[in-house]
Amino acid sequence: MPEKKQKYKFRLFSAVLATVCIILVGDAVAPTASIGNSQYIWWIIMILCFFIPYGLISAELGTQYPSEGGIYTWIEKAFGSKWASRVAWFYWVNYPLWIASLADLVTTYLMQMLGFDMTWPLILAIQLFYIVLVSVLGCLRISQSDVLANIGAVAKFIFMAGLGGLGIYILVTQGTANPINSITDLLPLVGENGGLDLAGLGFVSLIIFNMLGFEVVSTFAEDMENPKKEIPKAIIYGGILIAIFYLLPSFGIGVAIPVQDLSTDTGLLDSYNILLSNIGLSVGAIQAIIVVVGGLFIYTLITNIAAWNFGVNSVIAYAAEDGAFPKSWMKRTKDGVPYVVSIWTGIVAAIISIAGILCANFISEDITNLFWTFFSLSLVCLLLVYLPMFLAFWKLHRQGPAVKNGFWIEGGKVKIAFYSFAPFVLLIVALFFTLFPEFNLEMFSYQWPLIVGVCVAIIIGEILVMNVRDGKNLPQSKKSKSLDA
Repeated sequence: MPEKKQKYKFRLFSAVLATVCIILVGDAVAPTASIGNSQYIWWIIMILCFFIPYGLISAELGTQYPSEGGIYTWIEKAFGSKWASRVAWFYWVNYPLWIASLADLVTTYLMQMLGFDMTWPLILAIQLFYIVLVSVLGCLRISQSDVLANIGAVAKFIFMAGLGGLGIYILVTQGTANPINSITDLLPLVGENGGLDLAGLGFVSLIIFNMLGFEVVSTFAEDMENPKKEIPKAIIYGGILIAIFYLLPSFGIGVAIPVQDLSTDTGLLDSYNILLSNIGLSVGAIQAIIVVVGGLFIYTLITNIAAWNFGVNSVIAYAAEDGAFPKSWMKRTKDGVPYVVSIWTGIVAAIISIAGILCANFISEDITNLFWTFFSLSLVCLLLVYLPMFLAFWKLHRQGPAVKNGFWIEGGKVKIAFYSFAPFVLLIVALFFTLFPEFNLEMFSYQWPLIVGVCVAIIIGEILVMNVRDGKNLPQSKKSKSLDA
């Protein structure tokens, strides 16, 4: 990797806000609120059994094995280059699908804000502009675009806190659209008749998706002045803020809209509209606020990808050095940013968006539904990334600290086992119930595209891994830089 000509400073304040910008995703609030009143217990369970262990593990691995390769380096240290390359492949497959889905969300929210339907050429133009913009931002280090990330985090605080505050006020003065009639309404896995409802386990993947991204923070180590101290603090402080600002808007949406009427696409702005109407604002005032909130939301869809870019692209560039991706994908700018990866990710995302729009307007609605089913593939591929990470922690932690004064999770074997395997089991549950939401043959009539897509992704990944030279020793260009003074 070429030496950077300038040392960029990325201070703790910016690192905390970048953590929030990466993990706190406004587009996932409405789908999570669709869980209903049991979401609050689900959040408590997932914070204790996934969020906290995942954050602390990321802090330990990020400071014990500091590298811009992040999760790739950790897996390679534990299990070799082939397993690390598998992780990189699934990391990348998820990314253009996610970018394309956010591009579609941008046009959906613009039409909702402005109150009219767009023609398909205009929709396509806006989506392609979004993809080009985030691809260009992908050629910057996080320390070069930290102002964008900081503003993005503040924007998320504003519209999420606003929704939560309105929800609290309406609850106190007027009541809720989803009343709690009994304790069973709060309990996970309990159906309407009080019996066991395993379908509720499908919600695990929704909440886990809201929590992912801590490992990206570790790729910022070379931009920080004292990463050994700042990475754990950024993860811990950012994690507290993230938990608070996920619960607030989810609560606000739950107060505003009955679960059965909630749209997972436009639920956030729908909730603002209803809550503002309930406090007696005029139509004009409500529309003005909706435009402002929608604008802030769209801005966060840009900064969210901008904050993820360097971490994801670095992982792919490291895998390219091992032969899992084209060698050109390891090319970097003078500042050490893998720019070819960003370009190709943007190209694939653009192809997906174009295909979706053309299917919607010129072929049939059935094919459109089939196309959007494949977007669930991004979630499955992203979840697959983290399974080896928790096993890698289990193995590497048992070997003892790798550097002096790096963050280290203290505790006995039981605590370390819990941190390693509780998130691992939750990921297995999330993957299973995402792929197989029901226990009947009829399920395959609508789930087969996703199941086939996952199988195809696995097969392609295995073909790519065949070209990878296995081994646990990093090439000289990829060796982690020690953080010891």
